[in-house]
Amino acid sequence: MGRGAARSRCPPRLERWLLLLLLGLCGWTAALRGNDNSEALPESIPSAPGTLPHFMEEPDDAYIIKSNPIVLRCKAMPAMQIFFKCNGEWVHQNEHVSEESMDETTGLKVREVFINVTRQQVEDFHGPEDYWCQCVAWSHLGTSKSRKASVRIAYLRKNFEQDPQGKEVPIEGMIVLHCRPPEGVPAAEVEWLKNEEPIDSNLDENIDTRADHNLIIRQARLSDSGNYTCMAANIVAKRRSMSATVVVYVNGGWSSWTEWSNCNARCGRGWQKRSRTCTNPAPLNGGAFCEGMSVQKITCTSLCPVDGSWEVWSEWSVCSPECEHLRVRECIAPPPRNGGKYCEGVSQESENCTEGLCIQDIETASDIALYSGLGAAVIAVAVLVVGVTLYRRSQSNSLLLNSSMQPDLTVSRTYSGPICLQDPIDKELMTESSLFNPLSDIKVKVQSSFMVSLGVTERAEYHGKAHSGTFPHGNNRAFGTIQARNKATYIQNLSSISTTSELKTTAIFGHLGGRLVVPNTGVSLLIPHGAIPEESSWEIYLAITQKESSLEPEGTDVLLGPEVTCGPSEVAVSTPFALTIPHCAQVNSEHWNIHLKKRTQQGKWEEVMSVEEETTSCYCLLDPYACHILLNSFGTYALIGEPISDCAVRQLKVAVFGCLSCNSLDYNLRVYCMDNTPCAFQEVVSDEKLQGGQLLEEPKLLHFKGNTFSLQISVLDIPPFLWRIKPFTACQEVPFSRVWCSSPKPLHCAFSLERYSPATTQLACKVCVRQVKGHEQVLQIQTSILENERETITFFAHDDSNFPAQMGPKAFKIPYSIRQRICATFDTPNAKGKDWQMLAQKNSINRNLSYFATQSSPSAVILDLWEARHQHDGDLDSLACALEEIGRTHSKISDITETEVEEPDFNYSRQNGL
Repeated sequence: MGRGAARSRCPPRLERWLLLLLLGLCGWTAALRGNDNSEALPESIPSAPGTLPHFMEEPDDAYIIKSNPIVLRCKAMPAMQIFFKCNGEWVHQNEHVSEESMDETTGLKVREVFINVTRQQVEDFHGPEDYWCQCVAWSHLGTSKSRKASVRIAYLRKNFEQDPQGKEVPIEGMIVLHCRPPEGVPAAEVEWLKNEEPIDSNLDENIDTRADHNLIIRQARLSDSGNYTCMAANIVAKRRSMSATVVVYVNGGWSSWTEWSNCNARCGRGWQKRSRTCTNPAPLNGGAFCEGMSVQKITCTSLCPVDGSWEVWSEWSVCSPECEHLRVRECIAPPPRNGGKYCEGVSQESENCTEGLCIQDIETASDIALYSGLGAAVIAVAVLVVGVTLYRRSQSNSLLLNSSMQPDLTVSRTYSGPICLQDPIDKELMTESSLFNPLSDIKVKVQSSFMVSLGVTERAEYHGKAHSGTFPHGNNRAFGTIQARNKATYIQNLSSISTTSELKTTAIFGHLGGRLVVPNTGVSLLIPHGAIPEESSWEIYLAITQKESSLEPEGTDVLLGPEVTCGPSEVAVSTPFALTIPHCAQVNSEHWNIHLKKRTQQGKWEEVMSVEEETTSCYCLLDPYACHILLNSFGTYALIGEPISDCAVRQLKVAVFGCLSCNSLDYNLRVYCMDNTPCAFQEVVSDEKLQGGQLLEEPKLLHFKGNTFSLQISVLDIPPFLWRIKPFTACQEVPFSRVWCSSPKPLHCAFSLERYSPATTQLACKVCVRQVKGHEQVLQIQTSILENERETITFFAHDDSNFPAQMGPKAFKIPYSIRQRICATFDTPNAKGKDWQMLAQKNSINRNLSYFATQSSPSAVILDLWEARHQHDGDLDSLACALEEIGRTHSKISDITETEVEEPDFNYSRQNGL
């Protein structure tokens, strides 16, 4: 009976397990009720022997991109239920999406659960660690927990913590470009680009990109030169670093020495030399030129030749049977040595030793008669020859005495250069004395097609009509470049420029308008007729800032021209005025973005417009060498160029000046690189006048690209035995930043040359100015450095200094009556399109036509712009052609000139200009 009672009782361990299971089911039921205040689910249930739930899929780490929620999933088998716990708290059951299936192999229940996590949930969490979630799975045997999955908001900052920096490294040197990508989650992956092409380090063993995002080139090669960019990317975005330019340069190396030359002295002390060239290798990409001398000289001594000399004559020998005795001498006092000359003369002499009394035996009397006859015949012939000779000589002397021209064949005349006599009087002065005395009334022609130095008399002048200046024309040639046959009309003495004159022009303008010009600068102001109200007048000024500009361009931006001020600011105009500012940019919208800026009353600069911008507030027309701006308010304006590619070209004018230094043997060359604007050239010319400088060659145009390569200036082909240049100064290199950002001040390099002798008065050499991997210009220098020629400094200049201000009708190329008829004709709308828009198109104005549409008379504004563009040439013929092409009328205008005041018929004529 006791044994039976024992069997009816449950084992104690089973009772405890059933109790705990009941409690666990109660807690699980409470969790399913969805009450927010319910107690937490139990962490675990005591498991019975068997298999606990195992996870077939656990939640993975995830990143929230922008505002898109992420999905966490969990899958377990066998599982009666699965719940997520995030940051230690259970996720509400309503936020779970559950799917249940049966494993076909084992027959066990498989459960999969999903939850969404939003950006707001992650941002609202403030804990010591990242936002995390974990899933807990239950089965009838117990619970299991998955791994913790972190959830983070993905981002990528815009700015790199460290951009790669450009480098210049020697060939076979190591290149290390550092790159620290922007902060981001997840961390950004880095890729390197060379010239916009990806770099694959697996294909080039010389390149390593694995070391902490850095790019390492173990041994630099010439092909490694280029632009390198660091690319950072993660699941959110991609970022580009600033490009770093790597230049692999080659330092020059000397070639082997040549053999020593022969001693230059034929006798005594001299020198011999040997040379080498910097071509092993030649310097490349701005590499250093070879250090040391290219020529070596050593002294040498040559044995002097000794000419032979006779010793004294010997004693006479005894008289011979022929009645002669002899004496001899030898060339041994001294004998000739080292190539010396042998003694001149005979080494033996003989003479009769009986004073003519020695008579030899004569065989027969017939012999005596024969010899006597021969002697008489010889004497007769000799007398006849002497007589004929004397007769001819007497006849020749008589002709010479009767001639009126008696040339002096002993006079030697030497001309150092071609001399042009001014009039017939000079021909009469060409005697021996006039040829060698200083000439005070001649014109000296220097052997250069560019420079002409004038004499000191009034007769030595150039006569001819001076042509008007040609800046700007709208054509494609640089300021100052003229045809060779017209150079003389553009040459003027430097003394005509005042070094103290202010670059400012003022005049009083009224209703008739006018034009202001700052002489020799290319800056002008056109005030149209009617811009100033009637019965009022203003003193208008136009000035160029000569001191350092307050405008500081940002980054690689460039000040393209002078800072110009027009005023006074309180003047109100009814129609736009035209301001012309020269610039030094090679116009190309693909390479430049040009802005117009204005200085406020507080001294700050604000942008008015971009040249390519469509606006109705003002208008900019960009010609090759000047910008014409239509404005409604006076103030201070400047042009700023923003290069948008490495091909952006800044035009530089290269000029060479020279002068003697305090030491009479030294001569200074100064090479200037300035903006290709008239005002920049005038500033250099004024400074050189103070230093006594002379322009040595016509300036040339250099296209300087914004590709970060430096500028090299060198002096070449110096006459070796007449001049020498001081060591290590023959070639100078200027960094790119100094050239590109030097505006508006000109850049110059100085070279010092020394003559070996004061007798040297001519200098011929070359000055080479080149940008590494860019444009090159060579200036041929051939000049005289005599003191009396130092004041004859010449240069190119415009003649607009004679008319700095013009008021009324004289300031305009188009007569006012014709202008009124053109406006009346083209301002009227026409159904066929032959209106002011056609007029603008024919005058190459194709952009921002909405600006003209807002004006009361669009045609008048177009003509004002034409006047500003053609202020120097007044090309009325081109305007007449444009009007003829439009075909508005068929009559012709005849006899129209710039000074016409009568009202002619409105017709067009190419022959008369308009």
